[in-house]
Amino acid sequence: MTTDLPTLAINTIRTLSIDGVQKANSGHPGLPLGCAPMAYVLWHQHLKHDPRAPQWFDRDRFVLSAGHGSMLLYSLLHLTGYDVSLDDLKSFRQWDSKTPGHPEWHHTPGVEATTGPLGQGAANAVGMAIAEKFLAHEFNRPGHEIINHNTFALVSDGDVMEGVAFEAASLAGHLGLGKLTFLYDANHITLDGPLKLIMTEDVGARFAAAGWHVLHVEQGDTDLAGLDAAIRAAKDETERPSIIVINTTIGFGSPKKAGTSGAHGSPLGDAEVAATKTALGWDPNAKFLVPAEVKAHLGDAVQRGAASHAMWRERLAAYKVAHPELAAALELAIKGELPAGWDQGLPTFSGAAVATRSASGKVLAALCAKIPWLFGGDADLGGSTKTIVPGGDFDRTGAGRNLRFGIREHAMGSIANGMLYHGGVRPFTATFFVFSDYMRPPVRIASLNKQPSIFVWTHDSVGLGEDGPTHQPVEHLMALRAMPNLHVFRPADGNETVVGWKFALERGHGPTGLVLSRQDLPNLTQPGAPGAEKGAYVLAEGSDAIIIATGSEVAIAMTAREELAKQGVSARVVSMPCWELFAEQPLDYQRSVLPADRHRRVSIEAGVTFGWREHVGDRGITIGVDRYGASAPAEVIYEKLGLTPAAVVAAVKKLIAAG
Repeated sequence: MTTDLPTLAINTIRTLSIDGVQKANSGHPGLPLGCAPMAYVLWHQHLKHDPRAPQWFDRDRFVLSAGHGSMLLYSLLHLTGYDVSLDDLKSFRQWDSKTPGHPEWHHTPGVEATTGPLGQGAANAVGMAIAEKFLAHEFNRPGHEIINHNTFALVSDGDVMEGVAFEAASLAGHLGLGKLTFLYDANHITLDGPLKLIMTEDVGARFAAAGWHVLHVEQGDTDLAGLDAAIRAAKDETERPSIIVINTTIGFGSPKKAGTSGAHGSPLGDAEVAATKTALGWDPNAKFLVPAEVKAHLGDAVQRGAASHAMWRERLAAYKVAHPELAAALELAIKGELPAGWDQGLPTFSGAAVATRSASGKVLAALCAKIPWLFGGDADLGGSTKTIVPGGDFDRTGAGRNLRFGIREHAMGSIANGMLYHGGVRPFTATFFVFSDYMRPPVRIASLNKQPSIFVWTHDSVGLGEDGPTHQPVEHLMALRAMPNLHVFRPADGNETVVGWKFALERGHGPTGLVLSRQDLPNLTQPGAPGAEKGAYVLAEGSDAIIIATGSEVAIAMTAREELAKQGVSARVVSMPCWELFAEQPLDYQRSVLPADRHRRVSIEAGVTFGWREHVGDRGITIGVDRYGASAPAEVIYEKLGLTPAAVVAAVKKLIAAG
C-alpha cells in the first residue's frame, strides 16, 4: 500500500465507494473511481465547511449534480467527519438508510441538494450562487463581510447535455456569478457507450460563449497539482463563473472496465473489485478499510471547519453591534421566518372585476415592501404575469430584487430550488400555466423535498382566449394535483388571491402553485375570503344541490345559483381553491362543506374532469373541458365548450329530476 498520503486518501475514497456499491449490488462505481482525485483536492484543500455544523450559513456549497455517483459524496462525508458512519456506507441504497441511491437534501448531513435527474444540480448551483450574491449585496457592509462563500458543482457529460444545465449556465454567465465553479468530469463515456456516439462538441467553447471562464486539466486521474491550480484560478476569477474541464477515466483502476460504459451503472463484481484494489495497491480482501493516517488526514476538516466557523461567529457578533437591524433581518431570513407585520396592509378587493393575476401583482408588491428577502421573477413574461417587483432588476452587482430568468422555464424552477437549498431568500417564479410542463422536474423535486417554493402560474385556462389550444392548459390542474406535497391554489377572485399568497408564504413544508386568471373576474368574497384558508368553503348556502367550482368558474356557479333560485331551486355554492388544503381539514369540517347525504352535486372547472368524482361522487355531474381548446375570444370559447351558467342549471335540474 502506498505511503503517499494524498494518494492513500484518494484510494480510500475509491475503495469505500466501490465497496458500498458492491455490497448493495447496485449503484455506479465508475464516477467515484474517476472523480476521487478532484473531489479530494477540492474537499481537502479548498472547501470551507464545518462537518459538525452542516448548516453553518457561510459555508461553501458542494453539489454533486452527477448524483448517480453518490457513493463518492457519502465517502467524503464519512471521511471528513460528518454524521455518516461506516455502517451507513455499508447500508448504501437500503431501506431507511442515510445513504440512498441518489443524494437527498435534509436526509443526509452534508448533502446540499437532491440530485440524480441530470442537470438539476447544475442549475441548483446557479441558484445557490445567485442567493449568495443577493444576500452579500443586501447585508454586507464595509468592514463587515458576513456573506462570502463559493458554490461548487461536480457535473458530468450527461449533465451538460441536459437543456436545463445550459439554460442555467447561460443565465449564470450573463449575471457574472464569479463565485460559482463547475468541475466537469469529462470521462467521455455514457451509459450506452462512448460519448462520441452522441456528442462531439467542444463543451468548454460552449461555456466560453456563454461568458464562462474555462480551464482545463488534462490528467485528472493523477495531476493533483493541476487540479489545485485550476480550482485556485477559478476562485480568483470573480467576474465570471468558471468551469474546469477535467479529463478523467471512468472506473479508474479497474483492469477490465476502466474507460468503458461497463463501469458506469452496475457493480464491478467481487472479482473485479478485488482486481481493482490490487491495481490501486490495496489489500484485495479488505472491505470498507479506512487507514488510520487517512482518517486523521481527512478528519482534520473538523478542526479546520470549527476554526473557520468560530471566526465567522466573531465577525457576526461585531456585525450585530454595528448593524443591529440588518443583523436581526438576516437572522430571520436565515431561519426562513417572516418579519413582524408582514401580512398587514395587504390589498382588499371589491367593486370592479379584476383578473387574479392583476390582484396577485398588487399583493406581491405589498409583500415585497415588508419582506426584503422575497425575491424572484419570471420567464420573460413579467408584464403579463404581473410579477415585476419593486427594487429594480437583479444584476451583476447583486443589486435588485426582480430576477429576469429569460425564456428558461426549466432552469427557472431549478434555480429557485437552488436558492431555497442555499437559504436566506424566499424565491418565487412566474410563467404562463401551460408552461408549467417545462418546469415539471423542479416542481417535482421541490415537492419531494417539501421545499416552500412559490410557483405563480397565470393564464390558467381556456380563458386565455385567442392564443389557442397550444397555450390553453386543460390537463395541467389535475396533473399537478397528482403530485404529492404540492398544493395547487386557484383563487376565485382578488380576496381569495390574498389568501393564496398568505398560505404560500406561511407554508414551510412544501411548494405552492398559485394558478391565476388572465380574464377579469367579479369580486365575490369579502376581504379575507373567510373559509378560503381551509381550501374549500360554502360561499353561498342552499339545500337542494351543491355546485362546486374553482377559480374563474366560481362566478359561473354563482350566476347559475341565481338562475336556479328564480326557478325555485336552492343551490349551495362551494368555492374550492385548493383541493389539497381541503383534504387536510378535519373530517367534520369536510362533511360540513360537502355533507355525505347530499348527493346532488355538480362540479365546474375549465380543465379536464378527471378526478372530480372524488368530490361529486358517482351520482354527480362534472362539467369541464375533456378536449383541447380553440382560438377565439374567451367568452366565445366558454360558450362553445359548455362552461356556462345554463349548463350548470341544466345539470342541477337533471339531478333533481333523477331524485
